[in-house]
Parts: sequence; structure tokens; C-alpha cells
Amino acid sequence: MDIENFSTYIQKLFHIKEQEFSVCRSLVKLKKIPKSRLLIRGGEINKELYFVERGLLRQYFTDKNGREHILYFAPENWWLGDRNSSYFNEPTHFTIEAVEDTVVVEVEPDFFINISKTYPEAIAKSEFLLHRHIRQLQKRVSLLLGATAEERYLDFLKTYPNLVMRVPQWMIASYLGVTPESLSRVRRALAKKNFLPDS
Repeated sequence: MDIENFSTYIQKLFHIKEQEFSVCRSLVKLKKIPKSRLLIRGGEINKELYFVERGLLRQYFTDKNGREHILYFAPENWWLGDRNSSYFNEPTHFTIEAVEDTVVVEVEPDFFINISKTYPEAIAKSEFLLHRHIRQLQKRVSLLLGATAEERYLDFLKTYPNLVMRVPQWMIASYLGVTPESLSRVRRALAKKNFLPDS
């Protein structure tokens, strides 16, 4: 099972050696998602978390007018899932789709509890990941509510420095909460300031 990135991530997170990783390996599954294929559909129960081994996912919801709103992108070494759906066993509002051919490591909800039997620090590490996720979500909300389109675009470039050439412009616009036309104006304004992050 080719989970080199996940193996490296877990070894660093728990300070374990490669030969000890077998305890974790037996608790996960590898999934391949072709480009444009859905991993999770809105309305389903999203129990698992997903670690992106290779490729790129996007998480979005669709409003009553059929417009998509992207909450997150998840490139290599990012986690993605709906913790609310997992914890409360409720249907998720979000759809997860592969932007590229993608390989994910599927992690069961009790993954950290199971490995804590061998590595007690796993519970604390899982709490850290949860709080980091909450911080990221709060930042997203504050940017969408209080930042300009230009500030949001600059934050996108900082958060996802390698995605601007991998993601269609309409998806970036959806993530920023602006129209593609507004995004084009932002990019032109930055170009006039000699700020050329795309080059």
C-alpha cells in the first residue's frame, strides 16, 4: 500500500519509527478517486476523515439556487472531512470532489483512540488537529465577512502557494466568495502593483 506521505506524517506526529508504523497502517484504507469523481455527496453521512496522499480535493456546498461555494481545497498532506457529520452522525451539507486524480488515506473516526492504546499521546495529537481545524474555519469566516477580495486572494496564495496553476479560476473565485469577473479585476490590480504571484 503506497502511503508514503501519510507514513511520514504519522511518524513525525507521534515520533515513532518506520518499523512501528505497522500499528497505524492496519487501521487505514487507501482509496483512488478519479478527477471529477465525488468522494462524499452532500446529504450522506461522512464518518471518515481523509488524508490526501496525492492529488487535490475540494469541499463545497450547493445553495438553493444551485451555486457552489467552496469551503476548502485539500492538496497533498491535508486532511478533509466533516467532523460535525462524523461526531453527531448527521448528514453532511458538503460534497467532496476530486479536482485531480487523487489518492486518499481513509481514516476511521476511532483511529486516534485505537492507536492511543499503543501511543498514549495520540489523543492529545488528535485534539491538536481538531483545534487547528477550528482555527482554520474561524479564519475562513472572518476573511469572508471582513476582508476585501484582494485580501482574500492574497490569503489564498499564502494558504495554497502551489495551487494557483492547478485550480480553475472559477473555483478560486468560488472559494473567495466573488465572481470570476471580480477575481480577474483583483488579479489585474495586483499586476499593476507589480505583484505577480502567478508567474
